[in-house]
Amino acid sequence: MTPLPYANDPIAEWRAARLLYSLYRALGQEFAIDLPACDELDACEEVPSQESRNAAAVWFEDVDQLIPVHHLRQFLQTSSLANEECVRTVLEHHLGKADHGNSDRDKIDFLLVQFFSVCAASPLEDDKVTLEYVAQVLEPVLGKVEVSVCEWQQPLDELAQGANACRSLQELFTCGVLDKGRKLKISSGKDYFAPAALVTITRFNFLLRRVFFRLMHQDLNAILDGLRELEQRGVESLDCRPAEFSAEEPVSRLRMICQSWKVMFQAEYSSGQPLRLLVDLRAVIDAALEDSAQNAARQAPSSPAPLAKAAAASGGAATGDASATHEADPGQDDNT
Repeated sequence: MTPLPYANDPIAEWRAARLLYSLYRALGQEFAIDLPACDELDACEEVPSQESRNAAAVWFEDVDQLIPVHHLRQFLQTSSLANEECVRTVLEHHLGKADHGNSDRDKIDFLLVQFFSVCAASPLEDDKVTLEYVAQVLEPVLGKVEVSVCEWQQPLDELAQGANACRSLQELFTCGVLDKGRKLKISSGKDYFAPAALVTITRFNFLLRRVFFRLMHQDLNAILDGLRELEQRGVESLDCRPAEFSAEEPVSRLRMICQSWKVMFQAEYSSGQPLRLLVDLRAVIDAALEDSAQNAARQAPSSPAPLAKAAAASGGAATGDASATHEADPGQDDNT
């Protein structure tokens, strides 16, 4: 791994540590994680002593264990504090560790694609997301990387193509792409952290993220359209127990929840529980629309009887025959 830019600059390292400290404290407040204070990092010293640096290193080692990847993901995708410098600082912190555990790998997995998303050109077509371009964008954190794809990474292209063919989140979750990609990363062991491997993985994650957001918004829009149609048909509540809501969930409340999900799901990038609720809710809405359409078809007025049609065609109505006219109009009130 290329040495971090402040590896031999204690002052720059301390500045980055204090920025990371402020981010972690803000994250802890947002998600009600009880993170202890660090007196050394709270102090305003510009040139830290070795003791202060050691104390800060111990603090980060402990606190990293308290911050799950999904909270880090949500914070860096939704907080106004999470600019390019912040994402880079968190990424460099995790890349710079001497030993990487599973949690570090998952965080680096997200942080790399987040850093790439922040720094890449926009708009960016899929065919422009080449390994060479990804390596170029990641050069500030990985150094200059000679692009190559090792054997264990070769299935990633096929998995990305399979994900792109999916037409819903349900299909994406059940086709196995997410699980297969994760298993590949885990099976790579220490090879995962090689710079060339990180470039290939970031490209895969970025393409997969695009598919994910496209399908997520597609499902949310389908649910909102379905709720609107059900309201127009007079449906006020739905049995949403399969999606872990109530047996009589108001349609108006479901619509408000879906609007809030558009923000919350910006930070989701897995088949976790919140997204399963989205998939299950779409299944409920689709089933309700089908039932509503079938009920409407059963309640529609039946077509005129064959004999009535024959009577009307025989000329009775044309000659002023009241009985023929009446029989040809089944909707006429008998009391008139």
